[in-house]
Amino acid sequence: MTIQQQLLTLFNASAITSTETLQALWSGYGSIDRYGLRLPTGAVTSVVVKAIQAPTQNHHPRGWNTDRSHQRKLHSYQVEQEWYQQWAQHCDNHCKVAKHFATFELLSEDVNTPPTTAIVLEDLDLLGFNQRASNLSIEQTKLCLKWLAHFHACFMVDTTSQAHQKNISNWPRDLWPIGCYWRLQTRPDEFKTMANSELKIHAHEIDRRLNSCRFKTIVHGDAKVANFCFKAHDSEVAAVDFQYVGGGCGMKDVAYFL
Repeated sequence: MTIQQQLLTLFNASAITSTETLQALWSGYGSIDRYGLRLPTGAVTSVVVKAIQAPTQNHHPRGWNTDRSHQRKLHSYQVEQEWYQQWAQHCDNHCKVAKHFATFELLSEDVNTPPTTAIVLEDLDLLGFNQRASNLSIEQTKLCLKWLAHFHACFMVDTTSQAHQKNISNWPRDLWPIGCYWRLQTRPDEFKTMANSELKIHAHEIDRRLNSCRFKTIVHGDAKVANFCFKAHDSEVAAVDFQYVGGGCGMKDVAYFL
């Protein structure tokens, strides 16, 4: 069964009215596509599908084609699935994320071709979050910081509390135990190539302090400008791309974003 056939069944739609590729996933791991659907009422709507398929050969544009890098990417997509299935519904309109409709796996007839995992999400453009930016104004920056503040508040825990101590071994469940795209433990290759500096000398101690802070939350993990979607007139903002979501100090998101 194809993605189109799955969508027709999922939404009881009569037809796929359009297909548009929004972007390719990093290093050839699939694509993000918008599908137009004609509903039983005759109305036309759209959904966004993140279709993930591991490449048969790795092609990283900056040369990080290691097995470690490949396994990290595969796990990041598994984490994103868990985020939308288990955690995203706890976000409110102050930290808007796309609604998750379904996740399904499509097997290829070719045994040498990896399966495709499709994450079906609400189309944020339909809700008015159709503005993108490459450089932010002061007002847009404040919007994103407010989004991060509300997001962190939704998941904040006191690591010294008895309730957290009972769940510490699996918190946050099925996400990265320590979130962030540039987490030191997952970047030994990049760390090795860094020039000697004060930052490199103290990197492990900085990392230790961040990971041992008392108040932790779930961090977005990749809070860059490209992952925020704005409404017209900069009235609201939403966020996408939760591959590196996990536990940690919320200020990592803030520092990374700035």
